[in-house]
Amino acid sequence: MMLLINPDDPRYRLDVKSMDETHLEFIELVNKLGSAHRDEFRILFEDLVEHTKAHFNAENELMHESGFPAIREHMGEHERILGDLNRMEMRVSLGNTLIPRAYVKDSLPGWLELHAQTMDSALTAHLKSRIQHTIQIDT
Repeated sequence: MMLLINPDDPRYRLDVKSMDETHLEFIELVNKLGSAHRDEFRILFEDLVEHTKAHFNAENELMHESGFPAIREHMGEHERILGDLNRMEMRVSLGNTLIPRAYVKDSLPGWLELHAQTMDSALTAHLKSRIQHTIQIDT
């Protein structure tokens, strides 16, 4: 299997278990897509879209529950990527995998790196500060 994203890269580990696990699942799907044959690509791309929707829904819920101040920007980025994925999924469903393959190889690895290091790291810092604040209040 061709690695488009190194699953051992520490940049994708933010020390929030649910987010780290979700990032690793996303990386695994992207890497499988990198070397998938046509029929397998279609199935895996559908899996990637569903996984990403669930991933973003879980993050959106965390942001709402914790009062994350940059929620609008973060959710806006989620909506942008879901729009891209939905457009690519439409192409895949019509049998056109050329552009979606390029998107997987050329766009998703860089997007995940940037998103994890900026938006997700800001969210994890916020979550950790909320936990620390709660611990200080309770003691």
